[in-house]
Amino acid sequence: MSLGQRLLAEGLGSLLLAATVIGSGIMAERLAGGNVAIALLANTGATVAVLAVLIAMLGPISGAHFNPAVSLTEALRGRLAPAHMAAYACIQVAGCCAGALLAHAMFALPLVQLSTHVRSGPAQWLSEAVATLGLVLVVRSATSAEVAAWRVAAWIGAAYWFTASTSFANPAITIARALTNTFAGIRPADVAGFIGGQGVGALLGVFVSRRLFRTVCESRVSSVR
Repeated sequence: MSLGQRLLAEGLGSLLLAATVIGSGIMAERLAGGNVAIALLANTGATVAVLAVLIAMLGPISGAHFNPAVSLTEALRGRLAPAHMAAYACIQVAGCCAGALLAHAMFALPLVQLSTHVRSGPAQWLSEAVATLGLVLVVRSATSAEVAAWRVAAWIGAAYWFTASTSFANPAITIARALTNTFAGIRPADVAGFIGGQGVGALLGVFVSRRLFRTVCESRVSSVR
């Protein structure tokens, strides 16, 4: 695939992912009657579904990263050139921000917003590190786009509920969610802490996966011999 095709896939996937996360949050909040648990459950279900579809559909084209943290880990593994990683990250951020605008347009809300939803503190940052670490391990262990589709979706769905941050695990969508004062939003002042946690989690994921999956591969070779 050409770089242009891959960037188009990353941009489109990022746009649709952000539109789903933010749009389903808006719909869930409107219909849940103030029940935050029901709203989060609906938001989770929509996110899990769209992740599975987008990864299966666009994975064979671009790898379906939709996430600068994932692109960084792929570059560190030597599977993505640094210049291409930078291009991926830019289009992912742009696509996610466009997705926020699209969600607002679909629900007849002001297109440009800034969130006032406070998400800060060590527990939130630790949660983002854990969510991103797990995501990198899941991506690293997947053997195909079809396998990655259900594994990534399942991990993010679970992490929505077992992390205090509801598992953003993605710098691009974190930035986009600062642009919506709706259910999925995050206050702009809190974005840096989230991205810092995600970066730590991504690097830990690379470190752990190199040792964990190298051992698995060596064991398989030994068993064949």
